[in-house]
Amino acid sequence: MSTPKPPLGRLFLVPAPLDFGCASQAPLEAVLPSGTLQRAAQLTHWVCENAKSCRAYLKRIDALIPLSAPLQSHTIQELPRHVHKKGDHAGSAAQGWGAQTLLAPLLAGNDVGLLSEAGMPAVADPGSSVVRAAHDMGAQVVPLVGPVSLLLTLATSGLNGQSFAFQGYLPQDAGERSQRIRQLESLSLKTGQAQIFIETPYRNPALWQALLAHLQTTTRLAVASGLTLAEADIQSRSVADWRTKDWAPAKHTPTVFAFGQ
Repeated sequence: MSTPKPPLGRLFLVPAPLDFGCASQAPLEAVLPSGTLQRAAQLTHWVCENAKSCRAYLKRIDALIPLSAPLQSHTIQELPRHVHKKGDHAGSAAQGWGAQTLLAPLLAGNDVGLLSEAGMPAVADPGSSVVRAAHDMGAQVVPLVGPVSLLLTLATSGLNGQSFAFQGYLPQDAGERSQRIRQLESLSLKTGQAQIFIETPYRNPALWQALLAHLQTTTRLAVASGLTLAEADIQSRSVADWRTKDWAPAKHTPTVFAFGQ
């Protein structure tokens, strides 16, 4: 008589605080619900962007809520490097790389946590291929509650919260970047849709100068740096007003940009 298979484990989408790479950290209990922290403390199998930052996050959780097993016994698997660079959304170059191989613990009945370095995994971060693989395996996918920088920025921007789009990263080439800015502004003028995007922190000042140079004076431009931190800087004003200010986002602080009408 064959042994029955254990029920599939669940994939938990575990949000992380938004202070990765910042000079200071936010108290976990101030930015993450106790239920999220308690669930994360119970997990011992992880898929993540970076194992080192995953361990650092688990140590922060352990200081508040003891982990269910010593950290040394946790199974931590990293997403492949090409997924970081190319993305893992449908249609990307990294699509179909076989994310199910990272979810083998589900087949043994173990729950797995999916973790980004900051915010909600698979939103402005890799991980969507892992979520798709879990669905295709028939496993339950459970999102936990935590901060999402894109929505926090939108909510504080005064831009259109009924119609918005996340555009990821704008082109690095100056000419292509200016063309893309004008395209998105034209779309916003026609539809009223707010446009949201991010940049690698050390390129923040260059992007900022391009926005001020190429957006129309009446366009509203919002910027949110260091979200959830005590030193958070969230501002929203017309481009004409911005041009009178001696201000630029810091090179070392994660920042979300948005513009619209």
